[in-house]
Amino acid sequence: MTRRDLLKRLTAIPLLAAWQRGSAAQPAADMKGVEALQRDWKTLLAANADVALTTEPLRLSSEEWRKRLNPAQYDVLREEGTERAGSSPLDREKRPGVFVCAGCSLPLFTSAMKYDSGTGWPSFFTTIPGAFGTKRDFKLIFPRTEYHCVRCGGHHGHLFDDGPKPTGLRYCNNGVALRFIPKTGAA
Repeated sequence: MTRRDLLKRLTAIPLLAAWQRGSAAQPAADMKGVEALQRDWKTLLAANADVALTTEPLRLSSEEWRKRLNPAQYDVLREEGTERAGSSPLDREKRPGVFVCAGCSLPLFTSAMKYDSGTGWPSFFTTIPGAFGTKRDFKLIFPRTEYHCVRCGGHHGHLFDDGPKPTGLRYCNNGVALRFIPKTGAA
């Protein structure tokens, strides 16, 4: 290697480092956008929406849950079942609004947090802060992270690390566990 080649390569190091810093700053900027979505979620909530704005636990007996939920909702929310992929119209929902728990009406996601994962279930890359608790699930032998409504304990789905940037997360939600409230009015 000649002295000239060595000097060229050495001068490229600061440029490479600056480029890497610039590309590392991009995810931080993207995360600020996610934080803004989480903070400003109420901008997508209809003015007359009937939602729970408290995470105070809602505890009902199995009998009370059966009266409150249809059989498919009961199976998913209370028995940790899974709806058939592609069966939920909420997977194709594209209007602005908020997704709430079908069991207790706690706001969980906004339409701005939703994306098409191609899995056949409504998928989200982040949540409204404080909406979910998690636990490990070994039902398919390998460990998965199950998430459930922090207010009523209802099972919603599983959390995977194959989602889009910047979070890299996919909240794979059962559509029957959700109720959608469009921004233009309460549903």
